[in-house]
Amino acid sequence: MTTKTLHGQEQQSSLPSEVMQTLALLQRRLGHSSDISIRKLNWPEDSSPFAIVCHLNGLVDDKEVNQMISNINQYVIAKRENDGMSVESLLQEVLPGKLKAIRDEEAMVQAVLDGRTVVLIDGLDTAMAASLLGGERRSVEEPTSQTVIRGSKEGFTEDISTNIALIRRKIRSADLRFEDRIIGRVTRTRVSVGYIQGIANPDVVQEVFARLDAIDTDSILESSYIEEFIQDAELTPFPTMINTERPDAVAGNLLEGQVAILVDGTPFVLILPVTFFRFFLSSEDYYQRYDISTFLRLIRLFSFFVALLLPSTYIAVTTFQQEMIPTTLLISLAAQREGTPLPALAEALLMELTFEVIREAGVRMPRVVGPAISIVGALVLGQAAVQAGLVSAAMVIIVSFTAIANFVIPYFSMSSAVRIIRFGFMILAGTFGLYGILAGVIPLLVHLVALRSFGIPYFLPASPLSFSNMKDVFLRIPWPKAKYRPDYVSEINKRRQSDSSGENPKEKLGD
Repeated sequence: MTTKTLHGQEQQSSLPSEVMQTLALLQRRLGHSSDISIRKLNWPEDSSPFAIVCHLNGLVDDKEVNQMISNINQYVIAKRENDGMSVESLLQEVLPGKLKAIRDEEAMVQAVLDGRTVVLIDGLDTAMAASLLGGERRSVEEPTSQTVIRGSKEGFTEDISTNIALIRRKIRSADLRFEDRIIGRVTRTRVSVGYIQGIANPDVVQEVFARLDAIDTDSILESSYIEEFIQDAELTPFPTMINTERPDAVAGNLLEGQVAILVDGTPFVLILPVTFFRFFLSSEDYYQRYDISTFLRLIRLFSFFVALLLPSTYIAVTTFQQEMIPTTLLISLAAQREGTPLPALAEALLMELTFEVIREAGVRMPRVVGPAISIVGALVLGQAAVQAGLVSAAMVIIVSFTAIANFVIPYFSMSSAVRIIRFGFMILAGTFGLYGILAGVIPLLVHLVALRSFGIPYFLPASPLSFSNMKDVFLRIPWPKAKYRPDYVSEINKRRQSDSSGENPKEKLGD
């Protein structure tokens, strides 16, 4: 992996050879912060230090630091009379393979801030940075936002090195590449771009690097910062990148020719470019039988339309187009609404807003009581609203089923977009009926067709129509038949498996 600094030029001034002067230089830059550990190693016969070890508490492995200090002491005492001290000998004998020479002030300060242990040697104008990273880190656990019944239970953590290793375990290929950028003048966050050379489109990869290099900001604290900086369209509720905390999902998309962006400090990895229909595919689709996976995909697409249009359709037909409702059902709905003082639009808006408040409260409350409060609150408020005559029972059913259908969408970013757009359709339906819904659907389709994700049409394969890319969208074909990758991302190395793969061997058995 290569590393490149985006903002600012490193100061090329050599360090002083006197160790206390170098320490004063470091303390001046870091402001005598209380979390900086400074340990002086003195000569046995006097109090003058021959070396100083500096690091930030909590970012290093204390056992390895103590062992390093013990090794340095033993080395100096043993070698002082005969061989003297040199950077080369320290590199080879004290910590082979773990030290890096530093010859300027800026690199020394940054090494400490990155969590490395800096060793200053008296009489040398060169410091050394040891990679003894440690401290408390969250272990690899099951993803919380994207769970599956069958499949890997590993999830990304906040440590980018661990996340890269999780992907490497899935794809053990020399063509898998990770290239780093340091973004953020203050946070100096490590951002890594992953792709498979020979499968990913080089133009898309270069475009990703160009957009990352154009970012000039103080801080990057989460992958959402990167997403907003590099996305194609800002004025759209629809996500143009997938964020996931599943290593198997990232590995699968890399094998399709897509690009992954990992950000240090967050377990959510960005995948790009993507299309609209990608948000209805789950990792579990590829672990279940193809017929079951196809059925589940159709259920998700159906749930999308339910979550988007069911409340507005109910408002339209009960307010303007009552002739479309069967007579028996119309009489039942009329009886329910007889004592209801609010129109259907006001009912729906009241119930939808109430449900959004309950859902947000369930997320923000303590985890132990959050789910119980959200469920009990929805049941109690819904039943009380019906008994009080504020809303009809049918409206409670419509809003509840809409909320359940919204949760079926695998990716939260897409379900959030549906939640926002749904309110617009409800207002159009309450104002113009079914004609208002149609007036909203047409601009929405135009908007989806016009969107791009790193140059890729967002509504592929529906627009432009591409039959070759429909094999893994609405239907999940069996693996032996999936011989080619989708070519809308990259036309390089489209073949996934040979023609003979998956042949039935039973004909070769004894007759």
